Amino acid sequence: MSNYTKFQQKVIKRYYDNRDTIALQRAQELVTELYLTAGKKREKHWDSLALHLGKLGVKPDVIAHLRAQDKPELVATLIKKLMEK
Repeated sequence: MSNYTKFQQKVIKRYYDNRDTIALQRAQELVTELYLTAGKKREKHWDSLALHLGKLGVKPDVIAHLRAQDKPELVATLIKKLMEK
């Protein structure tokens, strides 16, 4: 961290302090995208969503199940439960 200015250090620290919030917000945005897309783009959104759900502590088998079901409403329900924690 010594190679960064004080301002840059603060920005980096705030990012890591809010990483869960950032991942949750991005997961919410991706659920919306799943409702609106199909085909290759939908697969790309699922890949990104799986990454963000993993950052939120969702187990890989749960993520695989949600992806196999391919129902955004199930993911939305999970995200709602994560927000309540």
